[in-house]
Amino acid sequence: MTSVSDALPSVPAPDERCPCLSGETYSACCGKYHSGARNAPTAEALMRSRYSAFAIRDEAYLLKTWHPSTRPATLDLDAGLQWRRLDIVETSAGGPLDETGIVRFRAHFRDEAGRGVQEETSRFVRISGVWLYVDGE
Repeated sequence: MTSVSDALPSVPAPDERCPCLSGETYSACCGKYHSGARNAPTAEALMRSRYSAFAIRDEAYLLKTWHPSTRPATLDLDAGLQWRRLDIVETSAGGPLDETGIVRFRAHFRDEAGRGVQEETSRFVRISGVWLYVDGE
């Protein structure tokens, strides 16, 4: 018998709700960034798309949107972790005309031990018009 944590998340259908819970469909929200059709226009949009990528375990997108100076060679995404909700707490700069941005968020998850929340303040930089995740604390 397969447990819930053994089931791999799948890419949402274009008309399904986006995992970042923006209220938009996947295709109108993070899907267009995951597919490469568009780049995230703001640091917050990149944060949302990266959260969604964690939720669907899109390792390639996560690595692609990570600044080369801090990017790991590979990711070991926990198959037992289910990302449930993203709350954007605060943003600073990170707009379409900014070069840097900060996004503070809470990502709610569930694993075999129960429910939890990851809180982070993430730093982003825009290089040649493309936002990248630098690091977080």
